[in-house]
Amino acid sequence: MRRWLDSDVGHSFLASPTAMVAAAIALLCVSCAVFAPWLAPHNPFDLATLELSNARLPPSWMEGGNPAFLLGTEDQGRDILSAVMYGARISLAVGLTSVLLSVVVGVALGLLAGFMGGWIDAFLMRLCDVMLSFPAILIALLIAGAGRALFPDAQDSLAFGVLVLSITLTGWVQYARTVRGSTLIERNKEYVQAARVTGVPPLRIMRRHVLPNVLGPVLVLATIQVASAIIIEATLSFLGVGAPVTAPSLGTLIRIGNDYLFSGEWWITVFPGAMLVLISLSVNLLGDWLRDALNPRLR
Repeated sequence: MRRWLDSDVGHSFLASPTAMVAAAIALLCVSCAVFAPWLAPHNPFDLATLELSNARLPPSWMEGGNPAFLLGTEDQGRDILSAVMYGARISLAVGLTSVLLSVVVGVALGLLAGFMGGWIDAFLMRLCDVMLSFPAILIALLIAGAGRALFPDAQDSLAFGVLVLSITLTGWVQYARTVRGSTLIERNKEYVQAARVTGVPPLRIMRRHVLPNVLGPVLVLATIQVASAIIIEATLSFLGVGAPVTAPSLGTLIRIGNDYLFSGEWWITVFPGAMLVLISLSVNLLGDWLRDALNPRLR
């Protein structure tokens, strides 16, 4: 930690109040999600503890509120505070998993296209163009329709698979294009030419020599894409294609609360929406700071 703080990136972090505040907010949100089973006052997934008599209770500081439910309850009697913690856990898990898969697929294909060139490069770039023409929502709807027809009894597990797969299929393209552009520059440098002359296999050159030098832009892009993946997951869940009602994510909670928004039960939508905004905004601010910190031209 001391070495990192003494580095250029660490110094840039300490010199940026925005980055430090964003990191603190992101750490708080992630901690609430990861440690939800221990921090949440209730278990919103335990159907045996739910009572319909507690449905749609206002926050505890409002008239009619219950001190046991700090932020109120939703239509099934779930505690909103607990549901937000567990919902953020699901949203973060889907977002991080999809981004990780996108990075693995995109970096591998981008390295291959940039280093090998020729018809491989042309084929992969045309594939990228085709994938960019299909939005994540449309792909999710197509996968959901086909999956539910093939596996009608696997609704809950299928929902999470649809989320991860749909975000991954549209997210890897940006990594592939970014890595390809950096690889085209790196493959003509002297250290790569020297490795070729000495007989190093192309796969080893890509893995041990080129890959470490193209990961900087990938790291920045992945940080920003985490927020985008979480928002896409929330959008799909809001449309009813994402997380099931029995295991609600932030998007599912917002969709549930939208039905009661104009009848006065605003807290069902506002608090999950606020958590979604905090996570997305803090991660985006960290990504912007990291982009500036890793690029000397932007300092």
